Amino acid sequence: MSVPPDLEEPFYPLQRHLGYRLMDWSEGAATIEQPLLTHLENRQGLPHGGVHATLLDTAMGYAGCFTGDPDRKQMALTLSLTINFVSRPKGTRLIATARKIGGGKSTYFAEGEVRDDLGELIATGSGVFRYRKADLSVG
Repeated sequence: MSVPPDLEEPFYPLQRHLGYRLMDWSEGAATIEQPLLTHLENRQGLPHGGVHATLLDTAMGYAGCFTGDPDRKQMALTLSLTINFVSRPKGTRLIATARKIGGGKSTYFAEGEVRDDLGELIATGSGVFRYRKADLSVG
């Protein structure tokens, strides 16, 4: 799977700075990919934990906001985010996958994981998100 061409969005500033890309997006699921770049490292030479959190937050946000219609964008705000750091990457890329696991009209729940391109589990996460009303859209 991949992102349907008519649903591809321009890079926004944080995405451009960090260098991640939305690789797959469908109903209830999303995948984000991040190359391991030196400007993401902490003082130990490892990707900062905030990078893992950002990838999980972003992937889970997309997972709950798929509409399939480029003229009907859905946005959400993160209400709660829990990250568990499991291991350190050994590969060259981080891959965050997320899925919506429940919710209702105004909020949803999602979970995700970050693995490296060698399959090593790096972090897991869960979150609660609130859908934004149409009049609060970005722009």
